[in-house]
Amino acid sequence: MTEYTVEFVGTGETIEVADTETILQPCIEEGIAQEYSCRVGMCLACSAEILEGEVTQPAARGLTDEEAEEYALTCMARPQSDLKLDRGAYPPSIEDDSATAAGGDGDGDGADSAAADDD
Repeated sequence: MTEYTVEFVGTGETIEVADTETILQPCIEEGIAQEYSCRVGMCLACSAEILEGEVTQPAARGLTDEEAEEYALTCMARPQSDLKLDRGAYPPSIEDDSATAAGGDGDGDGADSAAADDD
């Protein structure tokens, strides 16, 4: 078993994580306020952008293959090197989903252009 240092940039928080455990496990044990919900790699609440280092996360089904190269789901990700993570950074698919869920037309103003002129 190898242990790696995981640093959460901008927070001053650093933990040691074994390559056999998820990043979320020691966060919970050490009282670090890492968001999470489903704990099965689907909801993306525990997303963090990988600024440095590598993880393995074969069960992170909520991420596309491209997103899995740049983001870690801390409930599934196991370190493969020392890491620097940006907590609270979410993959683009979440941003796209939130614009759609708000009923917007994708232009960021929250208005549905088709319904804007109903006279």
